[in-house]
Amino acid sequence: MRAPIGNFDEAVPLPKALDLLVAPVAEAVRGWRGSVPVEELLFVDTDPEKADTAVFVETYGEDLAEASANCVIVAGRRGGETTLAAALVPSTTRADVNGVVRRHLGARKVSFAPHETAVRETGMEYGGITVVGLPAGWPVLLDAAVVARDHVLIGSGARRGKLIVPGAALAELPGAEVLEGLGR
Repeated sequence: MRAPIGNFDEAVPLPKALDLLVAPVAEAVRGWRGSVPVEELLFVDTDPEKADTAVFVETYGEDLAEASANCVIVAGRRGGETTLAAALVPSTTRADVNGVVRRHLGARKVSFAPHETAVRETGMEYGGITVVGLPAGWPVLLDAAVVARDHVLIGSGARRGKLIVPGAALAELPGAEVLEGLGR
């Protein structure tokens, strides 16, 4: 199957790529309940050595510069409580951690979660963490521009491979909250 964005050799519907996915992402695909059929979510194989944005776009298609989104894991603190959350923003922006994220989480301080914490808590590889398959109860903050896209390229949970997902499907993920101006 041909991917709707980018220049990939092949795109595989996620239900047929379960063996290529990390456990939390595969489990989320098996339990998919969104109005967008799970078969419309695709896996594309990518070379982890070409993950740098400029090289990635040069290799897999110029259109991906605007069609990609990055997921960051943040830790919000208030008093003795820490809340872990994910923020998904267009790859051409940075998550407004100290503004939009902090206010939305009601946190006194927000920072990027340490690598070890992000990997341990998500069960995914650093550099491939995605919003699909995050732990139950986590806030999943989505920039409105990402949700508005027909198709978005996001991480697969591993350094190798990416997911191509309709933006509307992201808004239906457990814990999803669409925010204007999340990416700056």
